[in-house]
Amino acid sequence: MPELADRDEEWPVVRSEDLHRDDWVVALRADWLQRPGHPDDQPFKRLVLEHPGAVVIVAVDDQQRVFCLWQYRHPAGRRFVELPAGLLDVAGEDPLEAARRELREEAGLEASDWTALTTTYSSPGISGELLHYFVARGLSAADRDDFVAEHEEAEMQTGWVPAADLLAAAVDGALGDAHTVIALLMAQARGLLEV
Repeated sequence: MPELADRDEEWPVVRSEDLHRDDWVVALRADWLQRPGHPDDQPFKRLVLEHPGAVVIVAVDDQQRVFCLWQYRHPAGRRFVELPAGLLDVAGEDPLEAARRELREEAGLEASDWTALTTTYSSPGISGELLHYFVARGLSAADRDDFVAEHEEAEMQTGWVPAADLLAAAVDGALGDAHTVIALLMAQARGLLEV
């Protein structure tokens, strides 16, 4: 049996073509791969969504409530219950610093205690997007800096939800945002979310 751990591996790319690229941080390209050790095989095409990565924050107050967002997501055609999150769209920014920034911008909060939960790939069959998950405690009100909510974020609702209720909704399948579910279950599994 192979080792029970992911490992880095690169297959040869014989050709690459941009399908969409603009001034936003996400792009789509097609790569043609060659199976290692099989030079006579025809190269095969795979789509790659380039993504800078993101952070997700489980912000827990002293009453064991979690700060949540209710936000519309056009590709899915749904309003999701989510946690504060955001792109690593500042060049060279450390994921923890991005998490601090996103918590200020989306929740108007800062935290004195941060715990890294895990890092996962969102959908490795199409993207190298890495998600960094954190638990934030010791919360207090913070200035949102120069953040201005626009587009879908302008319609976003926010509120505090008891951790037990939020976890129950995740386990019952009422929450469909994978990052919210992963963050909550990891926080509970690591003993960082009391229910």
